Amino acid sequence: MSEAAPTTSGAAAAAPSPTPSWQAQLDAATLAAVVDRLAAACRERRTVVLAGHVSPDGDTLGSALALHLALGAAGARTLPTIGEEPLELEPALALLPGVAALVPAADLPPAGEVDLLVALDAAGPGRLGAVAGYLDAGVPTIVLDHHDRTVPFGELSLVAPGAAATVQLVALLLDELALPLTRDIATCLYVGLVTDTGRFSYEATGPDAHLLGARLLAAGVDHATWTQRLFETRRLDDLALLARGLGRAGFVAEVALVHTHLSPEDLALADAGSAEGLIDLLRTADVAEVALTLRPAPEGGWRGSLRSRGRVDVGRVAAALGGGGHRLAAGFDAAGPAAAVVEQVVALLREG
Repeated sequence: MSEAAPTTSGAAAAAPSPTPSWQAQLDAATLAAVVDRLAAACRERRTVVLAGHVSPDGDTLGSALALHLALGAAGARTLPTIGEEPLELEPALALLPGVAALVPAADLPPAGEVDLLVALDAAGPGRLGAVAGYLDAGVPTIVLDHHDRTVPFGELSLVAPGAAATVQLVALLLDELALPLTRDIATCLYVGLVTDTGRFSYEATGPDAHLLGARLLAAGVDHATWTQRLFETRRLDDLALLARGLGRAGFVAEVALVHTHLSPEDLALADAGSAEGLIDLLRTADVAEVALTLRPAPEGGWRGSLRSRGRVDVGRVAAALGGGGHRLAAGFDAAGPAAAVVEQVVALLREG
């Protein structure tokens, strides 16, 4: 897209060097086809739905909003969305640039009016919630992700399990499209990067993640403010909710699993997005190799989150339960009593 404006600064325009190893996992022909499809969507002002996974985290939401801001400014009619209702965001994520443009799943146009679906950070169709109906209707779909595939889907799939975050693939596409890296776009990418790398501490964090972080800071990201919002600010009601979950924590020594669940009554204390920090607190227990939290899903049943301290592949466990994710962090939905779901997880951990 040669007609696009240059990036906002020389520092932001410079591509990281050397080439990140995860890019070798991408098929060159598919990458070119994705770039062509997105360029055409901008040039011809097509309608593009940008869908993150249910229970959105910083990576899926940052990826969707960064593409919304970039492609929308270049001419496409972009509709960022999450396929669950009611949609409850963590307080910090609700402050992301572009978040006001999120389209409720119920307000999305019919499939016949959508030219392209872009699925972001979703390991399988089930993670798209209500948006998965576009797949059934045959809407052309691009998949951008860094999770191992549990259920392959999409007409064009750019998946790099070696990448630390999906925002890295989005940044690559913006470079390939020669789209400007504005401060707002950089902020969305940065929030996705720091949350999915655990502030650059997780195993998948390579030099390329730090180099991308430097580019985003050079583009104007206020990292001190966002660090405080994301990691150092909790409402008093949120602390009460976390206390409920921590007070209910159990331990299965055989598989080094620390687990807990939240009840609907617990969630009445604060919105569901406030529970996201619970899993990371459980993971810090000195006896834990794996942490599990269960919270009520809007449609009934449970929404499970799994974290590993390094030795256990929780992505395999989540996949066996119909969910997805990667080796150290994954999620799934389940039905039945909380104790029965914990037993399923324990049984799968015994196999591994």
